[in-house]
Amino acid sequence: QVQLVESGGGLVQAGGSLRLSCAASGSILSINAMGWYRQAPGKQRELVAVIISGGRINYTNSVKGRFTISRDNAKNTVYLQMNSLKPEDTAVYYCNADVLRPFGLGPYDYWGQGTQVTVSS
Repeated sequence: QVQLVESGGGLVQAGGSLRLSCAASGSILSINAMGWYRQAPGKQRELVAVIISGGRINYTNSVKGRFTISRDNAKNTVYLQMNSLKPEDTAVYYCNADVLRPFGLGPYDYWGQGTQVTVSS
């Protein structure tokens, strides 16, 4: 099994910053991609940022220049530094990992439990 544990959400005023972390553990051979999604009330879950094993990074347009995704491969951990936060960034943020498991299993898609980010105006 594989577990993703997120931390770092909370309440912040507009213009403030938060840093999210997500650590993957369990039966992992390698991780192809790790990323962050978010879901606001009444809306569909959307991709925020993803970092692929070769180092390629993609951001959704609304966070470009404000959010930075990074990854520590040795720790199977992905981070999301969020600056200049806006009320519209309010959502539950979910970590996602595309995992190869030992003995040729996978890749499988895993999700964290979600962490609430609330930005007040």
